[in-house]
Amino acid sequence: MNFDLLVRPNIRTLKPYHSARQDFLNGVLLDANENAFGSVLKTEDISLNRYPDPFQHELRKRLAELNNVSPENLFVGVGSDEVIDLLVRIFCEPQRDAVLLLEPTYGMYRVAASVQNALVDSCLLTEDFQIDLPSVKAALRETTKLIFCCSPNNPTANLLRTQDILELCKLGPLVVVDEAYIDFAQTPSISAYFSEYPNLIVMRTLSKAWGLAGIRLGYCIADPLIISYMMKVKSPYNINSLTSKAALVALQNVEQMRATVQSLLQERKWLQTELCQLPDVIQIFPSDANFLLVRVQNATVLYQELVKRNIIIRNRSTEPRLENCVRITVGTHEENELLLRAWREIMQ
Repeated sequence: MNFDLLVRPNIRTLKPYHSARQDFLNGVLLDANENAFGSVLKTEDISLNRYPDPFQHELRKRLAELNNVSPENLFVGVGSDEVIDLLVRIFCEPQRDAVLLLEPTYGMYRVAASVQNALVDSCLLTEDFQIDLPSVKAALRETTKLIFCCSPNNPTANLLRTQDILELCKLGPLVVVDEAYIDFAQTPSISAYFSEYPNLIVMRTLSKAWGLAGIRLGYCIADPLIISYMMKVKSPYNINSLTSKAALVALQNVEQMRATVQSLLQERKWLQTELCQLPDVIQIFPSDANFLLVRVQNATVLYQELVKRNIIIRNRSTEPRLENCVRITVGTHEENELLLRAWREIMQ
């Protein structure tokens, strides 16, 4: 597949900024106007007065090992949001090219496309929140460049069927699969298919199962040519030294991450059982994520009453197919007890 034909012409000819640290990371560094006398913030093993590695070689190598891919297949961004933004900017010519969304889904896909002034088309998921392939095929334009999928999907919490996603890959545009919640699904990543389908791009994040939302680090797995364009367009030093170091330390603790996920899944099961006993709960949808989508009698009233008690959930009832639905993150057992106690008070 010739990705160059999909890339915006000005991006193909873009000469990227050449940063000093692309050439040298060590030595007597007198090339980047850094403060050679050091930083006011002292750390044991990070030189914060120096610019970080612009290509995150060590971090990408570790992430590649965990995902059984080559570092050339991996881009690291400031959260998955940077990955989304770069893909839209690289491939979508403003006011001409389109992205296709499968809704309801994560809102940043639409925001990134709108910022780029790309055309935004959408297809509803089916009643059971799966891909409606005939509707997708009907919605495609000649200028559709990207199809965004979220699996497990936010806010519906379910996995999309792998075969349906692979069918999307046969349609031509780039298919971006956001796997932010995949570690909670206890199922393999669809990235196993990316060598078979070169237009498949898989996004992952350290914000969820790894518990590192505060460091803002996400990544994607894709064809090396796609990765090369992302490296070309990104900010010179998009990942800072503190973030890289924190990620590298955390990524050594795979077993701890898996144990935490198992504890969370047990708590999710308990919370779902307790919620089923509340009189205003109409439906709890199956979850492959660290949250539950719940349909209630009146989502807006419930949300507002919980806010008064300083308990914050998400009201998703304005989104398609989600009338009177709320999204509840699985908290600690103590947090979930507080939620249930407040909910019962509201129902009295």
